[in-house]
Amino acid sequence: MRKTAFAIATMLGTIASAAHAQSSVTLYGLVDSAIGYTTNLGSTNGHINHGVQALPGAMSANRWGLLGYEDIGGGTKVTFRLENGFNIQNGTLGQGGRMFGRSAYVGIGNHSWGTVTAGRQYLPFQEDLGNEMAAYYMSGYTFHPYDSDDMNATFRPNNAIKYTTPTIAGFTAKGMYAFSNLAGQINTNRLWSASADYVNAYLHLDAGFFTVNRPGINTVGAEASDNTYGALPTIAAGGIAKHTVWGVGAGYTFGSLLWDFVYTHAAFDATVGGVLRFNNYETSVRYQLTPATVLTAEYLYTNQRSTVAANGNTHYNQGAVGINYFLSKTCDLYSNLVYQRAAGSAHAWILNETSMSSNNSQFLALVGIRKKF
Repeated sequence: MRKTAFAIATMLGTIASAAHAQSSVTLYGLVDSAIGYTTNLGSTNGHINHGVQALPGAMSANRWGLLGYEDIGGGTKVTFRLENGFNIQNGTLGQGGRMFGRSAYVGIGNHSWGTVTAGRQYLPFQEDLGNEMAAYYMSGYTFHPYDSDDMNATFRPNNAIKYTTPTIAGFTAKGMYAFSNLAGQINTNRLWSASADYVNAYLHLDAGFFTVNRPGINTVGAEASDNTYGALPTIAAGGIAKHTVWGVGAGYTFGSLLWDFVYTHAAFDATVGGVLRFNNYETSVRYQLTPATVLTAEYLYTNQRSTVAANGNTHYNQGAVGINYFLSKTCDLYSNLVYQRAAGSAHAWILNETSMSSNNSQFLALVGIRKKF
């Protein structure tokens, strides 16, 4: 009897160990803090405000998260991610005070038929076109004016289901639908997005789009921000009938040099009629000077056109340079210089800066430290 009991206990212990070995939960994150100097943060009584500020997450947004999976056999895994964003300078929650505002999803995947995930997650467009963005290697102050293409994740879709194909010969595709969840208004504030990604030894190609019907009218739906479009010129918050973006990107590696190009087109259809459009053309280079030192440079041209008001027509030129010095594989020191100039009487406004410039130019210099774990 004792031998039988011992055998059963041993067997159960072996099964439990095997099951435990097939599952994992990883705690990860990063903390990033910087100090920046800006030449023009608006004016008070005719006096231009220059300022030194403590910046929360200049290179990468501060976060911590839990990533888990369970292997249920046959090459199939159940996975989840819960990712929190926060402000390192004051400890407050990011993404409108959400506990897991960056990501919160669960899914199931197989190497033969792909992966399906459900919850709050990034757009396929953001994930794939982001591969060629200068901001992938530089600070968040190098994104496009007003974040018209949402590459800075001004909003993340809620209530979203995403499908990702297996990678075949370097090619992967993704599709997403985000539900409205508004009672009696299932056709408002819903979102579609799709993308395609191709990678080989030297070449990286991406294309994608997304469209949102009546965005920003309620935070229950696809939009994540209470006032996503409040800063857009000539169009008030909540005045958007549709937001549509598409774009393409390409990257090529020449030894220690990486060259990237991105084009995005963003259109905002106003509820009162008319359209506000942005065309963003960006090119950048990244050079591995030494194993510990990386140099980056970006040039961005943005063309803004509006049929809503004549003063909505302008363009922006933006340039940036940066350096990263890695103290270890998980910790680096960095510095960025960013300059933006708007045409004519338009006001410059480097994305993520606290205030618009009082004239058509703005300059930012920053230094910081980033630690991943």
